[in-house]
Amino acid sequence: MIRQPFSEGWTVRPKVNEFAELGVSPPEEPIILPHDAVISTPRDAEWSDGAATGFFRGGTWEYTKKFFVPDEYASKRVRIEFEGVYRSALIYLNGDLAGRWASGYAEFSIKADDFLRYGEENVLRVEARAHQDSRWYSGAGIHRPVHLIVAEPVHIGLHGVRVVTPDIDAQRAVVEIATTIENEATRIATVTVETTMLDGQNRTVAVDRAPVTVLPGEDAVLRQRVVVLDPALWSPETPHLYRAAVTVQAGDDLVDEAETTFGIRTLQLDAERGFRINGEVVTLRGACIHHDNGILGAAAVTRAEHRRVELLKQAGFNAIRSAHNPMSRAMLDACDRLGVLVMDEAFDMWTRSKSDFDYALDFADWWERDLNAMVRKDQNHPSVFAYSIGNEIPEVGTPHGAVWARRLAEHVRALDSTRFVTSGVNGLLTVLDDLKAQTTDGTGINTVMADWGEVLDRVGMSDPVTDRTAEVFATLDIAGMNYLDSRYEIDRKLFPNRVIVGSETFPTQIDRLWGLVKQHPHVIGDFTWTGWDYLGEAGVGRPQYAGEPGSFLGNYPWLTAWCGDIDITGVRRPASYYREIVFGLRSAPYIAVQNPETYGRQAMSSPWAWTDSLATWTWPGHEGKPLVVEVYSDADEVELLVNGNSLGRKPVGEHHRYRTEFETTFIPGTVTAVSYCDGRKTERSELATAIGDVRLSAAVDRSFIKADVDDLAFVDITLVDSHGVVFTGTDRRITVAVNGPGILQGLGSADPTNEETFTGHGHRTFNGRALAVIRPTGPGEIHVTITDDTNLTTDVVVIAEQTKGRTDDGAYSPAC
Repeated sequence: MIRQPFSEGWTVRPKVNEFAELGVSPPEEPIILPHDAVISTPRDAEWSDGAATGFFRGGTWEYTKKFFVPDEYASKRVRIEFEGVYRSALIYLNGDLAGRWASGYAEFSIKADDFLRYGEENVLRVEARAHQDSRWYSGAGIHRPVHLIVAEPVHIGLHGVRVVTPDIDAQRAVVEIATTIENEATRIATVTVETTMLDGQNRTVAVDRAPVTVLPGEDAVLRQRVVVLDPALWSPETPHLYRAAVTVQAGDDLVDEAETTFGIRTLQLDAERGFRINGEVVTLRGACIHHDNGILGAAAVTRAEHRRVELLKQAGFNAIRSAHNPMSRAMLDACDRLGVLVMDEAFDMWTRSKSDFDYALDFADWWERDLNAMVRKDQNHPSVFAYSIGNEIPEVGTPHGAVWARRLAEHVRALDSTRFVTSGVNGLLTVLDDLKAQTTDGTGINTVMADWGEVLDRVGMSDPVTDRTAEVFATLDIAGMNYLDSRYEIDRKLFPNRVIVGSETFPTQIDRLWGLVKQHPHVIGDFTWTGWDYLGEAGVGRPQYAGEPGSFLGNYPWLTAWCGDIDITGVRRPASYYREIVFGLRSAPYIAVQNPETYGRQAMSSPWAWTDSLATWTWPGHEGKPLVVEVYSDADEVELLVNGNSLGRKPVGEHHRYRTEFETTFIPGTVTAVSYCDGRKTERSELATAIGDVRLSAAVDRSFIKADVDDLAFVDITLVDSHGVVFTGTDRRITVAVNGPGILQGLGSADPTNEETFTGHGHRTFNGRALAVIRPTGPGEIHVTITDDTNLTTDVVVIAEQTKGRTDDGAYSPAC
């Protein structure tokens, strides 16, 4: 079945109640999919429980697309495929209910044939809603792409080409292809199926063809085995990809074709040697991420998903956990091509709710269909090494919870036995009721957990947690442990065959956690919370100080979690460089300076919170005032110099948590860190003060993009001096104008307490930075002009080039 893009020509508006306010209808806004209906709505500062969603209320929306259906479609089979609609989607064709889906993240399709009107215009309407059903910002609407599928009655099934590579050595690889042929005609059919294997240079490496006879109303599976000589193996270091191109012919007529990419690689796992790809040990440097794209909201535009993977890999991560929902197809494609491993997660809840109207209301009826959808989507992606059946499920410590865990794990294995099954288990939740019973002052579990790290360690090592997690961990191939690192060593003795991954961990403890990963082969990696900042769970990673009212989440206007290594605009924060040093991927020292306004205050932050440091030596108004300079390094010692004057050397490196601090006063100029190993200077880093007049700078990530609505150009806007040093202490309101075949898809900053919309043409910078996102609407030159509130102006030009279109797996064919 060949997919056609179906993302343009849509409108959206709040849902119309036909039985109220007759004659009053909200206007329909033209939009391009993917789209997030929530991101443009006002936040509610008075909502006492709104921090979880970033104070966005949600609502119900209806999307409409009118499209002409030619007469010849009457002899064909037509489907409409949705990659993700948040949430409880109702699909209407010409006013009739054609399908529905409960999950906001699962792929699904509807059969359109019985509802279409041939030779005339048809109306497709999709209802989507979000209402107190998420613990974070979910967005709402058709937030992933839509496809129109038109096929002959005899055709390849949707996701009907599956590829596995069970037998590999250095000289050859056996590739098995299972192709499902569906016969929706009224007579028996015999067709010829040909499969061609192509390598990364588009060279044919194997071909096989065979006849297939299919009875009417039935499916037939053709299994082909081909040999690929001298295979180029897929791994994070060498992400080589192949393509399987399948054609179906009836006599001399081509009746269908499909194409999928895949990688040739082996996965192995045991407690003695850990996790291996192609026989080589791979340690997972993992990032948990939420699904939103920052200033774009929940819209999973292909280029935005690809850019996130690019920047995460550049920051040192080689694995992503998609928390707490199945990953988009576009991001999986990016992980395949860039060599980033994926732990794809199905659910955040099973039978017990975490929000008033969440997926627990639907789980018992929909879990099987949603697991089927996730595995079908993932089955040919070499980046996917594990399926997670859930995150911090409260009932896993109970007998019925263990029954559910086994049921889900075995269902996944029945669908795909080539990958591993895991789940993110929080030991605290398995004994939570007991801890609540021990609190008598009415303050609940937060009183017990006044010190998160200490309490989680103590509880995690306890006998009750050992007992209550034993069965759920026994159902899994990999024991996913959320904040259970205290079990890493004791489980080596108690459960010698247990393989562990730190499926969710505190970012501030990566030095200790990574030491445990390196020490224990049965611990295959660490996934920090989080690799990328996200909307909602507002302020969970904010710096807090003694004397301030303490709470888990922040009050309005907090918007983002502020716990990501990378902020929502794609800028790396100091924690990211610290992690890179701990991973052994950066040798140069890194300098970060704590905000002088908080000098002398006692930090009382959560374990998700980094310091309020910033990589800058520009602090206007604080000249001559004290501050703290942090230096991160894996060297023996570092020396700090301010304007060439040494403040001495201090030990650093692994035994000193890879960091040290210097107290000094802010004097404009330069601050320099010099690292020493065995008494010898090795490397140095420097920060300079921004001086002189402010200049407005703009830089686009790519000057040439595809003239396709799935592509984007990201324009970094900064306030700099003549040397390019950012004026982090200066912020201005900027406006963006777009001329040519493109639109301004988003504009904003990484300010975690932002009160401005991301969908307007004006926004204030944060620490001297902002980001504009341009979406092409056709080929040609797109001129982007940026102006600040002092009338400084700069511009960039983006050239959108015509593309050849999409292949069956959703990837783009090269333009040349």
